[in-house]
This record gives sequence, C-alpha cells and structure tokens, in this order.
Amino acid sequence: MNKLTIQACPLCGGTHFKHHVDCMDYYASGEGFAVYECEDCGFRFTQNAPVEQEMNAYYATLNYSSHSNTRKGLINHLYHYVRWYMLSRKAKLVRRALHRKTGRLLDVGTGTGYFVHAMYEKGWDVEAIEKNEQARQFVWEHFGLNVKKEDELGSFSPCSFDVITLWHVMEHIEHLNELWETLYTLLDENGVLVVVVPNSNSYDAVKYGSHWAAYDVPRHLWHFTPATMQQFGLKHQFVLEQHYPMPFDAFYISMMSERYKGSAFPFIKGMYGGARAWMDTLARKGKSSSVIYIFRKKQ
Repeated sequence: MNKLTIQACPLCGGTHFKHHVDCMDYYASGEGFAVYECEDCGFRFTQNAPVEQEMNAYYATLNYSSHSNTRKGLINHLYHYVRWYMLSRKAKLVRRALHRKTGRLLDVGTGTGYFVHAMYEKGWDVEAIEKNEQARQFVWEHFGLNVKKEDELGSFSPCSFDVITLWHVMEHIEHLNELWETLYTLLDENGVLVVVVPNSNSYDAVKYGSHWAAYDVPRHLWHFTPATMQQFGLKHQFVLEQHYPMPFDAFYISMMSERYKGSAFPFIKGMYGGARAWMDTLARKGKSSSVIYIFRKKQ
C-alpha cells in the first residue's frame, strides 16, 4: 500500500510532530492508524493513511452515510431524520450569510445530493461535485441533477459562485492547500464559503478518546479545531466571519462511539452522551462536536 506520510505540516510547514492518539478503522478494515499533532501550530492529521488512489477501498466496503441512502438500523434511521430537519436549517444559514434569497451555489462533496436538490428547488443556480460514482448516479436518478466528478472542480471560471459549501468534506481531501486555493479562485469577491468539519477539541472527542467516531480513520485525513480552521482561512486569504455549532452531530457521533467501545445499549448511552455534549456546547460553542464556519474573502 502506498501511504500518505506527512513530512511537513500542511498548515504551518513545521516538522516537529507528537503522537496524539491511536485509532482503529471500525467501519471498514479494522486497521489501526495514528493521529499526530504539529507541535508548532497544533494541527492534527492521520499519519500514513492510504494515498488518494487507494482510498476507495475504505469507502466501497461499507454503506458510508453520505454516499448511501440506506435506512438499515436505528442509527441510520436517525441520520436520515436529522438530515431532513437540517436541510431547511442549512438553507436559512446560507441565505442569512449571503444576505440574499438566491444565487449561484457550488456544493463540494455533495454525496446523495439532498442539500443541493433542496437549494435548486428554492430557486438557486446550483452545481455539485462528488467523487463517488454511486452517489452521482443516485442524484441523477432521483433529482435529475448532473453532478460533476472531483477532477472537474477546476473547470469552473473564476468567481463563478456566490456560495460554496462543504458539509463534512474538507477532512477527506488529500490535497488540502490546493483545495483552499481553488475555493478562493471560484468564490465571488462578495461571496461566502461555508465549511463544516468535526472538532477534535470537542467535549465528545475528549470523552471518547481513541473511540471517537469522528476520527473516522483513515477516511478523515485532517482533524480540525476552531483555532486551526481560522488559521487555514487566514493562510489562504479568507476571514472567519462567524462559526456555529452543529447541535445534532454530537448525538450521532456519541452513539457510533459507544458502539465502537462495545458498550451495551449504545443508542441509549449515545443519546445521553450527546445530550451532555450538547449542554456543554450551549456555554462553549467552540466545544461543539462539529462546527459550521462562515468565511469571506479578505478585502
């Protein structure tokens, strides 16, 4: 297997790393992977993950939630219910951030396309990118929307979009700095960039440690915190305008984490753990299980 071995920190370029936690791929392979932290800036990453060309096997062997429409099992039922509820919340957030009711929108890593379809139905001019062929086919068959392949992201003209969204996508992308550069080029001067990623400094990340489901190694290459997300934005000429908690992520992630621990009654224990995490977030939104970041281009 060809491995992605980080020699220099993608954020600051530093070469002083320390071990953070050892995690297991509970979802697909059962393999172990180590998460390291840059001692200079605090950015965390999965060391020696498979390179992009070999990563497909770690998605293809499972009903990965964002690539699948399966409702098998109680947790997947919950995932679909929360997704339905969050569609309207996401649309309102985008409209509020842009101060417009419609515009040109690009959704990167659209999965099965529910969000981009919802925005299309609300009158938005939409484009979408997705690497998974099965997910692209699902969007075409169910919504009639043509989703472009990952390598077509650079085919759009500069300043093509008023809004670019990445809902739990950036943590998967191998060429991280190149992605930020492309997003800057594609976004209109007055546009907004919406990025959602797990927070490895969250209440539930600390509680579950190596069993925290949002480490999701090796699929998640990068493990962000509010501080490192802000630093990435500044590095690529973006200003962080606002950040919000994703309130329901803690429940889903806590349930999956309890399952990985081998707990009895993971649904019940996960609901309790998610409630504790949610209450902690009320006072400290920077401790949310996942965080929504709103960026604008630096003027």
